[in-house]
Amino acid sequence: MKEYTIPLIIRGRVIEDNLVRYEGRRGEIAFLTPDVNKYLDQIVQRNGSDLQDYYSVSMDNILDFLEELGRRLHPDTNPDIRLALEMNMQSSGQSPDILRTAYVSFAANLRRTIVEEAIDQNIGRDYLEGWKPRKLHDRDALVRAFGSRIVHLNAGNAPNVALHAVINGAVLRCDNIVKSPSNDPFTAVAIAKTMIDMDPDHPITRHMTVAYWKGGDLGFEKKLYDTRNIDKIVAWGGPASMNHIRQHLTSGLDLIALDPKVSASIIGAEGLESEERMGWVARQLAKDFGYFNQEGCGNSRLAYVVCGDDDSSLDRLNRFGRLVHEALQALPAAYSSPHPAFDPVLRDEIEGIRYSDDFRVFGVKANEGGVIVSQQAEAVEFSDRLGGRVINIIPVPDLDAAVAAVTIHTQTIGIYPNAAQDEIADRCMLRGAQRLSPLGCIAYEGLGYPHDAMEIMRRLARWGVREQFDEAVAEAGAGMMCAA
Repeated sequence: MKEYTIPLIIRGRVIEDNLVRYEGRRGEIAFLTPDVNKYLDQIVQRNGSDLQDYYSVSMDNILDFLEELGRRLHPDTNPDIRLALEMNMQSSGQSPDILRTAYVSFAANLRRTIVEEAIDQNIGRDYLEGWKPRKLHDRDALVRAFGSRIVHLNAGNAPNVALHAVINGAVLRCDNIVKSPSNDPFTAVAIAKTMIDMDPDHPITRHMTVAYWKGGDLGFEKKLYDTRNIDKIVAWGGPASMNHIRQHLTSGLDLIALDPKVSASIIGAEGLESEERMGWVARQLAKDFGYFNQEGCGNSRLAYVVCGDDDSSLDRLNRFGRLVHEALQALPAAYSSPHPAFDPVLRDEIEGIRYSDDFRVFGVKANEGGVIVSQQAEAVEFSDRLGGRVINIIPVPDLDAAVAAVTIHTQTIGIYPNAAQDEIADRCMLRGAQRLSPLGCIAYEGLGYPHDAMEIMRRLARWGVREQFDEAVAEAGAGMMCAA
């Protein structure tokens, strides 16, 4: 087992004292990192007004800093990013090609035009630059978004998650405490070290802390999750993690919970009309569940296909399943590849149904992924475990039956044909879905709109309002005037 030393980053300082040992998620690496309990008073910022230094720099300055940061984060030229890539290859569920592509994309994510689009679409730059006037029927108001003191409990399914904390924290002028996950323990540290190399005294750097502690450290977390120390928690994680975090919530502490989501596909009868059409749709579906090795909440795991229940129709559906499997194997290695840590429990479940009359299984001989085609309108019993590039195709009699499967836990739905969105969009959203996209396009998720439809950027801010009333209104009292 290879062992690394990972520093604690506190507001422009690199700390490597008081080391404790932890193991990575897959058990292939271990790392030594400072004991956060020794540094709590330095990690937290108890005086919210200390964010004032952020307001000495313009948004243009912040955007320039982020763009320059992006230029410095390429693994070929940045030894810390290269080390993050090396560690991630041993601790995450991704292949080297996929991970390298993710790190190379950092510069694009930090381009000024991309970040500006995210600001404009999610919050509005005017609210970040100063007090924006609003005229109401009985008053003049000024509204502004202010930074918060935030703990980011990052997920480790993609290196870009660490970058989102940096972007959101910088443009909102927040004080950021980032907890690295055990399956990606170094990416956020590598970014923070690069920021220090750029300018250790810049407000973005001075308000960035990156640490690791084992989730569930009640002693440390009880002290950290205190409204004297922080305002908000942004949490990515499964049900157990979310339940643990919620026990720390008190009045005044806001939880922005990115609860676990699953995504799906809905394919109309048109998808099976011809061999040529089946091939195209199969390639699109393979993209949606194969991308990034199905590690994201936006990856499809269940595909509902409008299909008859007679033998001829099911034969055609099974042919489609085989085409999907072939398309999966043909995806570029930088986009999708055999999973390096395929779930052994899932493999056993699949072997248990491989020769059942109720299912047809294509692939999943090793770790190459595959396709399970249900022969009835029911998902496999272990659908909650689907991953590692495995999808379950389910025949349904019509689009209504597919919509009925949507729940509050559904994030993205890839739809074919595109025109079907008009028919089912409202019902999908009312049942809990968050994003509808053309089949094959889940990878085209951008910063320019709310992630998971959760309005993260708006919720990370603290909103302030100033009011002025006409003299007559003030004299009578605004409430009295409304009552009249």
